[in-house]
Amino acid sequence: MKLTGNKILITGGSRGIGLAMAERFLQMGNQVIITGRNAFALNSLAKRLPALEVYLCDLTKTDDIQALIRHIQHQHSDLNILINNAGVQFNYHIPEQPNVTHWVYEEMETNLIAPILLTNGLLPVLERNPNCAIVNVTSALAFVPKQSAPIYAVTKSGLHTYTQVLRYQLEDRMKVFELIPSLVDTAMTEDNEGMKISPETLVDEFMRGLKKDMYEINIGKVKLLRLLHRLAPKVALRMMRFK
Repeated sequence: MKLTGNKILITGGSRGIGLAMAERFLQMGNQVIITGRNAFALNSLAKRLPALEVYLCDLTKTDDIQALIRHIQHQHSDLNILINNAGVQFNYHIPEQPNVTHWVYEEMETNLIAPILLTNGLLPVLERNPNCAIVNVTSALAFVPKQSAPIYAVTKSGLHTYTQVLRYQLEDRMKVFELIPSLVDTAMTEDNEGMKISPETLVDEFMRGLKKDMYEINIGKVKLLRLLHRLAPKVALRMMRFK
């Protein structure tokens, strides 16, 4: 995969993993567009990084997703890489939280439905351009769930499966990558006391995998976890259950 001279759309790019990706891609000579739903954060980034294009978009709203697709079609027809990075996670125990409808919808819409809609809507644009690719950011919880993040695990498992199917259907037409991070030090994980890696460390490894066309890029301890899950699935499930 060629890592320079691309035009890249990154969802959820105003902080955390998405922002670290955006900054690195800019440094490497790419054009980058990020989305987010915090106008203040986006405007602040636009001032700090003038080369970065920001786009206000709430991925839980179908109208916002369709407006983003039209914006790319009309203003960025040379887009060749889509990175579905945006994600939200709510931790709760179902018997103790019977009214979680709003959390369920937000996680499903942000983590799974939005990537599917964006991918489907932008495929014609991506396919017209050289070095085209899709990157879906999933999670180790797609394979080994933890009990406090039921819907998050479901959405990431679904996105993993969708990514595999995309890879089959788009074979010889474009590259489809899955980035599978270990625990990353972001706002979403601030209450988690486990060992974390920095977004910058994740991006280092991500870039190496992207350059080598590794279609499943397992980051950090995910490599060991997936191996353990294959060899001793009950041990892996027990180990991750209370994380």
